[in-house]
Amino acid sequence: PDRYKTYWNTIEGVYFAGDAATKDKMGYFRVQGRVDDVIKVSGHRLGSMEIESTLVSHPKVAEAAAIGKPDQVKGERVKVFVILKHGFEPSEDLANELKLHVRTIVGPLATPDELEFVPSLPKTRSGKIMRRVVRARELGEPEGDVTTLDA
Repeated sequence: PDRYKTYWNTIEGVYFAGDAATKDKMGYFRVQGRVDDVIKVSGHRLGSMEIESTLVSHPKVAEAAAIGKPDQVKGERVKVFVILKHGFEPSEDLANELKLHVRTIVGPLATPDELEFVPSLPKTRSGKIMRRVVRARELGEPEGDVTTLDA
């Protein structure tokens, strides 16, 4: 619709960095995180990074990626992909332990609905996990530009 014409388009002279931020009373900006890294569960905004950091704080987890998947009731549901540290094996008990770990530290809304143990995650050459690619692969969508993907 016309009423969203300026909302969905770029504005000349304005650079969109892809970060969400708030401005405090003193005029300082506080970066909240990437707008594409936010998972909306039942109207609540959850940061992918917070969920991932919590998982990585578990002694058995080496790396993790969190994405939002469409959900008819909640808007999005949390799915996490976990790489275990050497010497640990995937199991249903460990998956439940990791879900409880997130629930205890971040809260019930952040509890992963799905947890998948994976051997690797797509990363840039600088080592950043490409959540966009993880999400696209999970949902069967086009991956977009993957020129920075470490082969």
